[in-house]
Amino acid sequence: MVDDFDHQLLNSAKREIEQIHYITGKRLATTRVLVLLYAALQFWVVVMQLKTTAFIVLAIFAFVRPAEAGLRIGVAAEPYPPFAVKDTTGKWDGWEIAMAQQLCAIIKEDCEIVETAWDGIIPALQAKKIDVILASMSKTAKRREVIAFSDTYYKTAIVVTGAKSADKDITPEHLKGKVMGVQTSTIQQAYFDKHYAAFAKGQTYQTQDQANQDLVAGRVDYVITNALSLAAFLGTDDGKCCEVKATVAPDDAVLGEGVGLGLRKEDTALATKLNDGLAALAKDHAFEKLSAKFKMTGLIITPDMGTK
Repeated sequence: MVDDFDHQLLNSAKREIEQIHYITGKRLATTRVLVLLYAALQFWVVVMQLKTTAFIVLAIFAFVRPAEAGLRIGVAAEPYPPFAVKDTTGKWDGWEIAMAQQLCAIIKEDCEIVETAWDGIIPALQAKKIDVILASMSKTAKRREVIAFSDTYYKTAIVVTGAKSADKDITPEHLKGKVMGVQTSTIQQAYFDKHYAAFAKGQTYQTQDQANQDLVAGRVDYVITNALSLAAFLGTDDGKCCEVKATVAPDDAVLGEGVGLGLRKEDTALATKLNDGLAALAKDHAFEKLSAKFKMTGLIITPDMGTK
């Protein structure tokens, strides 16, 4: 529709033309100019009518069209307490999940959790089925060959655990002939392959829970995993059988520089946005607050520790 202002303008122009005709009595060149002016005004009104209609159509389309997909965050389908677990309703919870929710709020992204099998999570990122990996993924040189990482948001120690005893020696030579359980496609497996495989027998598992259960059952002698996830297991009735023997010797080439969000290499703008968000969380001591909430204080090293 054309508004009242447009009609008033058109009628005013007509009256002005009629008045000029009355006063001058001339219908020659001046009349031609005025007729052209009148036609131009009519054309402008039609354009405005079309613009108004187009605006209404676009507004309706914007209102009814589906919302654009937000940031798809890939989490390992296998629970990884206390970082990512499902509650009784099937909703994801945990330290990393809560951290991601705060991060998405800071960077103003509508984030969606997408469950993906751990051993297929990097291929899913490369295939653009997800946009970010949030799965306690350690930043290693090997992984950097195919994906990029955000800044580190936590680090944890890698430990060897076995049945309670006075024997705390975890040197590869001392564990010759022993069976060690390890979760597949993890830095723990890479560490085992490099340092223990020549002496001990490895048994791989899809989840850490499976490895822990075999340790309880005596089917493996030791498990090698990160200290934090193991702390949750040792706090259960099943875990009372076992203890942390020691922390493995440092190897930055295998163990990496900590845990970061996995990204496609070409998504540099997203990487910057996420890093800015992580820095904002650290400034607010959000990581330490989450660690206190999930009873992880002292078990992981976060970017805000030691800052004021």
